[in-house]
Amino acid sequence: MAVCAACGKKLTVFNKGNDERCTDCLSGRGPKSADYSDESVQERLARAEAEKERIEEHECKINSVMLTTETYPEGLKITKRIEVVTAECAFGMNIFKDLFAGVRDIVGGRSKAVQKTLQDTRRTALYELKKEAYEVGANAVVGVDLDYVELSAAGSMVLLVASGTAVRIEEN
Repeated sequence: MAVCAACGKKLTVFNKGNDERCTDCLSGRGPKSADYSDESVQERLARAEAEKERIEEHECKINSVMLTTETYPEGLKITKRIEVVTAECAFGMNIFKDLFAGVRDIVGGRSKAVQKTLQDTRRTALYELKKEAYEVGANAVVGVDLDYVELSAAGSMVLLVASGTAVRIEEN
């Protein structure tokens, strides 16, 4: 993920200018463009790179949180139960997915579009569950449970609630 060397904003195809800066900073409209006027491009790039590494390290720590549906995982010793953690994730099914899912319902077969949405929902909810556990000092979540709910009142949305107990574990 590229970030602006001056203000740290995420660079996209639409706002990326030259010198690894966003178009706002290049034009002098950036929020911090005046703060960095005496700083070289190399220093800004170094700071942006350091921030990128810090974010990647944080993501790695979050991803190292173990998830299991077992309440008492074999081979692991729970040293501290911290608290119940939950993550909620609501994904909308767009009108085209709904239309094709309706056709599949009539003629039979699998709806890959719906399956993809459910997979994305599950991955996002489990990542958010790991993040919640990491933030309370846990290195694992035991007794993970996933509950899917269709929110038809909200216009064909899928809600997934992931929950479990955040714990500190050590290997036996």
